[in-house]
Amino acid sequence: MSTSKPEFLRFTGHRHFAQRLVLSTLTGRPVHISKIRSSSPTNPGLAPHEISFLRLLEAVTNGSSMQISYTGTTITYHPGLITGAIAGQGAIDGDLIEHNIPPTCTRGITYFLLPLCLLAPFSKAHMNVRFSGAGIITSATETGDISVDSFRTAILPLFALFGIPPARIELRVLQRSCAGPGGKGGGGVVELRFASQVRLPKTLHHNRNPGRIRKIRGVAYSTGVSASNNSRMIHSAREVLNPLVSDIHIAAQYDTAPLVPTGDKAGSKRRLGIGFGLSLVAESSSTGVLYSADVVVPASGGTVPEDIGKRCAYQLLEVIAQGGCVSHTSASTVLILMAMGSEDVGRLRVGREVLATEDMIGLARDLKTFGASSWGLRDAEDDSGELVVSVKGTGVGNVGRKIA
Repeated sequence: MSTSKPEFLRFTGHRHFAQRLVLSTLTGRPVHISKIRSSSPTNPGLAPHEISFLRLLEAVTNGSSMQISYTGTTITYHPGLITGAIAGQGAIDGDLIEHNIPPTCTRGITYFLLPLCLLAPFSKAHMNVRFSGAGIITSATETGDISVDSFRTAILPLFALFGIPPARIELRVLQRSCAGPGGKGGGGVVELRFASQVRLPKTLHHNRNPGRIRKIRGVAYSTGVSASNNSRMIHSAREVLNPLVSDIHIAAQYDTAPLVPTGDKAGSKRRLGIGFGLSLVAESSSTGVLYSADVVVPASGGTVPEDIGKRCAYQLLEVIAQGGCVSHTSASTVLILMAMGSEDVGRLRVGREVLATEDMIGLARDLKTFGASSWGLRDAEDDSGELVVSVKGTGVGNVGRKIA
């Protein structure tokens, strides 16, 4: 009796690397990714943040295996069972997984948190992970990652739409940090405790009118610089937003810069992750409609807090103007959960500018490659010019949960 080899889904390039590995883990389909930065003369192959993400996948799954070529430009990934934090399988302190991120990482911590929260509802046990190390960046980054504040206030509440209680999801920021010199490293500490595991996400029908903005919340954060930068950012953002919305509250958060070892023989340390930024989230009168914006000072500096505040306020207005029930930062998370849900047709209202991005088109292609149905598109019933996306769930359930 001959055993057939698994049929690999083949991809090329480094784009959507984490997204494809998450879909592979959820659907159980092995993948083969080649030509990862193969044309780069200086840094070919996997980047430090991608290698760190592979180690994270190995820690939260059981039975996963991966083979990486000598140059790092090709990887073969066989997914395993999503176990979460189980004692004896990589977990420390009983139910907590410690994941260290190297100082050469240029991506924000949400690069790891977003995929982890997509896997957590389908985990056998609670997904409790503490991120530490000299590479943790909790602020927004110039590479396109959102801050932990936007992730906590604009992404995590959306899980309630799928029957996943956000009350059992906790994100602790134990040490804030911005990007260090060259956009690398920060030295923060973040802990995610995801205790909401479900058998199957509910079918989402989110195609009603998004309504009007009724309140705006935000966080101005400063790390290792003067705390007056917070009030300056808040004041400049309010100058733009006050004429439009009356209910505005922006909190100020100040942290000292974390001490990070320099790596020399003397064991000396230095302050890293110095900077400031602003996160804004607008909530609509319709339930579950959130828009977010993030702006952080560049790692090279040279930008005053007033500019950061105004840029963030105008960015939020642009996101609101795009319309729909989800913004571009949360659209991929919602659409993936819809595709993994029960075998029924869900509907989501999105703006044309959100759906027409390269990332959304790539997501639709990847979902179809992994066995999901194609999206159905139609115009919204009103004259807003927005679209309603119909997504049929594939019925990817949590094998660790009994059927009720």
